[in-house]
Amino acid sequence: MTDATKTDTGGNRSPEFRLAIGALAGLRQDLFRDAFAYRPLQPMRTDGALTRRLPARIRPYAGWAPHAALAVAAFFTVLLGYADDSIGLDYVITGIVPAATILMTLIRPIGAWWLLLAVTPFAGAVGNPWGEQPWPSSVFFAHITVMTVITLRTRPRTAAWMWVGTALYGTVAELAFSPGYGSNTPQMLFFSALALLAASLVHIRREAQREVSVQRTVTEVERGRRTLLEERTTIARELHDVVAHHMSVVAIQAEAAPYRVENPPPELEQAFVTIRENAVAALTELRRVLGVVRAEDYEAPDAPQPTLADLDRLIANVRETGLDVEKVVTGAVRELPQGVELSAYRIVQEALSNTLRHAPGATARVEVGYVLGGLGLRIVNGPATGLVKPSPGAGHGLTGMRERVTMLDGAMTTGETADGGYEVTVFLPVASASEPTGGQE
Repeated sequence: MTDATKTDTGGNRSPEFRLAIGALAGLRQDLFRDAFAYRPLQPMRTDGALTRRLPARIRPYAGWAPHAALAVAAFFTVLLGYADDSIGLDYVITGIVPAATILMTLIRPIGAWWLLLAVTPFAGAVGNPWGEQPWPSSVFFAHITVMTVITLRTRPRTAAWMWVGTALYGTVAELAFSPGYGSNTPQMLFFSALALLAASLVHIRREAQREVSVQRTVTEVERGRRTLLEERTTIARELHDVVAHHMSVVAIQAEAAPYRVENPPPELEQAFVTIRENAVAALTELRRVLGVVRAEDYEAPDAPQPTLADLDRLIANVRETGLDVEKVVTGAVRELPQGVELSAYRIVQEALSNTLRHAPGATARVEVGYVLGGLGLRIVNGPATGLVKPSPGAGHGLTGMRERVTMLDGAMTTGETADGGYEVTVFLPVASASEPTGGQE
């Protein structure tokens, strides 16, 4: 038989046959494969709605509540076994072993079910408080408890297989061991079905909540990445004008430099030609890269990029919205690189925008410090007055500020103040070659 024939034969199997094969594969995976594998029950989480209400000294122990509940169930099974039979070898079968299988679900859940099912015929032979019935009271309780725990720890499909196995055993036990007597198998099937249904619903709900939590985490991560890319793209667009201006100046000066010297040597002329060609090539590549990150509807600004000299206009506009802003400048004011000036302006702009959104009615203070080796910024606002509802915003502000600071190898700290406000502190390093050119403001 060729491979093609085999494929056709497999593909022509009836849906019922494929369903049966899939069911047997599920049975083997759920109840036979690694049935006695070591699967310890981990403590449950203590950050739920119920556990958070517990006293702080008790909350750490709440995670062991399932283990304690199974220990109580095992003790109750021991008591039921003692009521079924007197203390002796029979009591070990009707009380000790069923109780041990309940505790066994803590480490080997599927193996516990098989062990209990194996000991059930012996327990039914020696202890029957309801007559010649296949399920003594201790085994009855232990069997439902074990199946419920396994369902909570595995999957609803396993519950279905265990219920089917229980029904098959009950039917065989009635026919082989206690014909003509009353049977408690219908009661076993009814109560176990209720317990397994409830456990399956709990398991499905718990898995759904976990899936939602995972999806929410993935969504937040993706949103953070998208925000970061958007902020970096914005920074690249803004810095284009700054870099393009400098490269254009280099190209123009390199072209004009040979005419400033009488009879320049050919080597000097060639050097300036090379400088100009490299500047023009770099400018062309810069514009090509910017074209990649530009949106389709992006329009280059007509006005030049803002600098620290435009802070007064920015603060005046913010004051018109009702925010009381105070500006303080310390140190010797000097001209800084355009990239630093632009980033400093944008950081102050975003910090004041955050104040308007998150602390309406508060006061703000902008401190600009020209220090040795760099520029210091501190934007602090007081708490909201409560007269206007804060706006949540898009969450891009701090991300954009951090990207600008990182781009300039600076440092940034943020956090709440003692009075309930918020503070943003930034240091942007500047090359020491920049000397003060003005007086103190």
